[in-house]
Amino acid sequence: MIVLGIDTSCYTTSVAAADEHGVLCSNRQLLPVAAGARGLRQSEAVFAHIRQLPPLFEKTMETLRAAGKVDAVCVSAKPRDDEESYMPVFLSGLSFARVTAAALQVPLMETTHQRGHVRAALQDSGLHAEKYLAVHLSGGTTEVLLMDGNRLQLLSGTKDLHAGQFLDRVGVRMGLQFPAGPYMEALAREGAAQSRIPVSMQEGCCHFSGAENRCMQWIEKNALAREEIAAEVFSVIERTVLRMLTSAAEKTGVDAVLLTGGVASSQLLRDQMIEINRKRRLGLKLHFGQRQYAGDNAAGVALIGCDRLQEGK
Repeated sequence: MIVLGIDTSCYTTSVAAADEHGVLCSNRQLLPVAAGARGLRQSEAVFAHIRQLPPLFEKTMETLRAAGKVDAVCVSAKPRDDEESYMPVFLSGLSFARVTAAALQVPLMETTHQRGHVRAALQDSGLHAEKYLAVHLSGGTTEVLLMDGNRLQLLSGTKDLHAGQFLDRVGVRMGLQFPAGPYMEALAREGAAQSRIPVSMQEGCCHFSGAENRCMQWIEKNALAREEIAAEVFSVIERTVLRMLTSAAEKTGVDAVLLTGGVASSQLLRDQMIEINRKRRLGLKLHFGQRQYAGDNAAGVALIGCDRLQEGK
C-alpha cells in the first residue's frame, strides 16, 4: 500500500509518499522570497507552486518506481478543519492531486494542512495517547488544540501575530533572510535571555504584537545586541506556549502534548521548553516529532491517506 501526499502551503511545495510502515520519501522546496521581503502574496505563491510541483512529483515517482504501485493520492485541500477555512495556495495542490489521481486511476482523499502537521509530528514521537493536546506553531498558525480520537478541537491561539510571524518580522528587520527561524536560532544560541519581555495572555489566548514592538524598539535604538534580541524572542515564545498549555491542561485534564509546525522544528526551542517544564514542575508530558517533518511537508498528508486506507475509509 502506497499513498502519494501533496501539500502546497504559504511557505513550501511538498510531495511525499508513505506506506503502512511509515514515510518512504519526502521532497519539498521553499517558495522563493526576495531578500528583505516577509513572504509572498497568494497569487505569487500559487505561481511558484505550479512551477515547483512537477519536478518534485517526478523526483518522488522516481523513488517509487522500485517500491510499487501508488494506491491513492491524499492532498491538503485547505488550512484547517473549519468549513470556511480557505487559502488559494491549496488549490494548486488540490488541482495537481485531482489530475494525478485521475491519471493513475486511484482514489483521491482530502485532508487539511493542520491535520497533516499533527500526523507527521505523531510519527515516531513516542506519543501513544488517544487524547492529547496538539500545539501548531508556524508562520500562519499559533494554536493549542485537543485531539480526541479523530476529533480536532481548537482550545486557544493568538489574538494577533503568530509565533513564526513574530520570529520572521524581527529577523528580517535585523537583516536576516526569510524565513528567519533558523538564522534567529543560530543568533539566539550566542545570546542569553533574561525574560525582558513579559508573557501577554488573555483568557488562555496570547498576544505577540507587544513583544514585537519591544524588539523593534531595541533594534531601532541599538539598545541590545542581535544575539540578545533573538534569545529574548525565543524565550517569550517558549514561556507563552507553556502558559497556554498549562491553561489548556487545567481546562481539559489532559497533560500529554504534541508540538508541531515550523517553529517547533527548532532544537533550541525544544530543549528550552523541556527545561522550563522540568524546572517549574509544570507536569506536562512534551512530545516532539522528527524535526524534518515539523515544518510544512506532505509526509503527514501521505500518512493520513495510509491511515484511511487501512481503516477502510
